[in-house]
Formats: sequence, structure tokens, C-alpha cells
Amino acid sequence: MTDLSTPVRALLPGVGEPAAGLPALPGAVLAAADAERVRRTLDGSVSAATRRAYASDWRSFSAWCAAKGYVALPAAPETVIAYLSEAAATVRPDGTPAYAVSTLTRRAAALNAAHASAGVPAPGAGGQVARAALRAIRRERTAAPRRVDPLLTDDLKLILRSLATPAWPGAVAAARDAAVLLAGFAGAFRRSELAALNLSDVIPSRHDGVHLRVRRSKTDQEGAGLIKALPFGHDPLTCAPCALYRWMDLLEAVDGDGGRVALMRAVRGSGDPGTHLCRRERARTDSELPLFRSLAGGGAVKATRMSGHAVNEMLKRRAAAAGLDPTRYGGHSLRAGFVTQAFRAGADSRAIRRQTGHKSDTVLAVYDREYAPLVGNAVTSIGL
Repeated sequence: MTDLSTPVRALLPGVGEPAAGLPALPGAVLAAADAERVRRTLDGSVSAATRRAYASDWRSFSAWCAAKGYVALPAAPETVIAYLSEAAATVRPDGTPAYAVSTLTRRAAALNAAHASAGVPAPGAGGQVARAALRAIRRERTAAPRRVDPLLTDDLKLILRSLATPAWPGAVAAARDAAVLLAGFAGAFRRSELAALNLSDVIPSRHDGVHLRVRRSKTDQEGAGLIKALPFGHDPLTCAPCALYRWMDLLEAVDGDGGRVALMRAVRGSGDPGTHLCRRERARTDSELPLFRSLAGGGAVKATRMSGHAVNEMLKRRAAAAGLDPTRYGGHSLRAGFVTQAFRAGADSRAIRRQTGHKSDTVLAVYDREYAPLVGNAVTSIGL
């Protein structure tokens, strides 16, 4: 039985760990330095998250095959169907499926990638057998996929009012969280995109408010980039540029090596949160330090980047403090909230995609259908 780890070792002779999903390359063994450059180039063709996920999926499949006595590579189509079917039938103690269909779909993709990397055909005709199995699994799953609720403008205002505090040290977390929430909502950001922002990605604009540069996203793995504009707000409470600048003023004190005393002084001098500070002339910074950072006790700001998971947990925590049910919300609620609120306000899909970066209306239609069902609906004009 073939024992392969992450996910195949046979991509290039002498190169070491392969890049998942790439065809095997023929040719002579390379010198060590050249082989290392090739390895780095191939690894860069897929995201680190995808490599980690595929590696984990391959370990799961190869361990399952070892326990069952099946050959993992090349795998027979029936072996893949049995593996996916068993995973689909696995349930948690509460009776719910242990694996979402999206997880099983990724696992099937990982197996195809492993076979392609090893230079052998995918199970079945081009992976069609795995796709057929996944279609059958989807038909059996009658429950609608669970989605977090969108956070609408009124919900956001409720949360922002509950976290507003001028007192040390809570004011530090309040300033960061307000900036995360408003940037995430107004910019229709994914939580991973928020976490990836650096200080240099904040571009002040005298006319527009703030431009935020997204260097790479889930649907832009090649890094073409996207600029999202956050306009000046009417209300200081919900003005995204104000929130960003308040947080950046605190970071300036932290990054200036002034320590705790400088940060406390910056908190005291941050001004009345009920007044605008966004019209003040701002210079763009070239600092590549993270924009949104982790916090420690006592108001300390860490140098480490706030993770996407931390964004999710922060939103849940702040929602609960505002009296909302935290189980209904998550990091995606900000992006979903933007789309839903925009539809409710009469925006068309093209205008919404300008901010979200969606390539088509397919995903937007889900929000339109599920969260704004009366927008453009003839039922409102039949005289009931």
C-alpha cells in the first residue's frame, strides 16, 4: 500500500513536498537549489489554506484505506464512493451529520488533486464517479444549509451603542471592535480579508472617505487586488472612516514605542465619540504592520494579527452584550448584512457586486431570496 503524506511525494524527484493539484512533471533530477525553487513555485500556485486542507483530507483517506485494506493510490472508483458514503453517514451524538456536503466536496477534490500530482488518472472518468456520489449525497441531505443571520444596520447600531466606552482599558477593545465592525459591514468584507489588512492598505481620500486595499481574497488567489471605498458617514456612531482613524491613532501610539503610557494618553485624547474626526487631513502610511491586532489584558495591544476566527468570536461576544442571540451571528454576518441591507434599500445586484467583489449574481440571489423576500415582490402590490 502506498503511504503518502501531504498529499503526494511523487510530484518531482528530489523536490520534497509537492503542491497539491498539479500534474506530475517528467524530467531529470534537478540540482538541490533548482529543485527547491521549483518546489516553492509549485507550492505558490495554491493557497496555504488549500494545501493544509488537502493534506489533512489525504491523511484521512489514506488512513481509512489502510484500516480497510484498500489501495489509496491509485484508488478504485468504488473505494472513493465507499469513503465518501461512510463519511456522509457519520453523525454526531445529537444526530446531525458530522460532515457538511461542502467538506465532502473538498475531500473529493483533494483525492483528485493527489492523483493528478502523482501522474495517475483520477478515480473514475476524470473524477465523474466522485461527482456522482456527491450528487447522491446532496439529494439525501434534505436540510437547508445553515447560514448565519445577516447583521443589518439597526443591529449594527445596537452593538455599537453597547460597546461605546471612553474608559481605560475597555476603550482600546471598543475602538478596535468598532473599526472591525464598521469596516467589515461597509466594505462587505470576508473575515479573512479583514484579518489580512495592513496599515498601508488604508488609503485616506479627501473626497470618498477611506479606500481599503484588498490584496488577495477567496476568489482572487492570484492577487489582482480590489479597492473598497468606505464613505464618510452621516452619524459619527456609524462612520467607518472615523472608527478606522480612532483605532489607527491608538496604533500610532503603540507603534511609536511610547508604551502603555502613550496608549493611555492617546485614549484620553481620542475625543468625543459623538463627533466626527474623519475630515482631518490624513497621510497614508507605508507600514506593513497589521491593521487589526490581537489584544491582551489591561488594554495591551499585541503585534500579532487578529485572526478570522477572532473576528468571528468578537462579533458573537459583542452581539451577546447588545442583547442579540450570539448563536445566530458570525463573522460572515457583516458581509451578508451589507448585501441584505443594500437589497432592502433598493440597490441592484451590479451595484452590490461593486463592493462585494462577487463575479456573478448567483450567490447574491441567495441573500435576496432568503433575507429580503419582499423586495421587488409582486405580493406587495396585490392589495392585501
